[in-house]
Amino acid sequence: MYLAKMDSVTFQTLSDERLGRYCMEPAFALIRGKSPVVKAGVIAQLSRGQKALCMFRVFYDHAHKSAAEYYAWISYMLDTPGYWNGVQEGLLFFEDTAMIRLLEETRSMLELRNDRLGLQWSEAAFKDMEQDQELSGQSLKAIAAYIRAHPGEFVELA
Repeated sequence: MYLAKMDSVTFQTLSDERLGRYCMEPAFALIRGKSPVVKAGVIAQLSRGQKALCMFRVFYDHAHKSAAEYYAWISYMLDTPGYWNGVQEGLLFFEDTAMIRLLEETRSMLELRNDRLGLQWSEAAFKDMEQDQELSGQSLKAIAAYIRAHPGEFVELA
């Protein structure tokens, strides 16, 4: 396990969004820009909760900025073996059924669009839809609640 180090005041006061990012930074520092083999080796050493958070953050950090990035990452995850299932398993771990529903609805819309236009996953992009901020915020809240309830799995408190 790769545990972030922080004092208890910081742990209690970080925003939901920053808490998850901070907790994953030790692992992300080891895999950023590395080969798939290195990434898999680091991820294999994470706890179940860390793996769930890792997969969520990989998706969220790339997709939360705009609707175009959200849909591009959905397509990328569906086109890359292991990503879609990993994110789904992460959301199941944190019991975020609302986000799972949103992702499944998005996947269904993209499948219909791709079939209709004869496109592959990597070609799908929706620029006119806005990201659902309420659902993404709900994911952050559920994940932060889990991290705060299980700090030893993510941080070493000073």
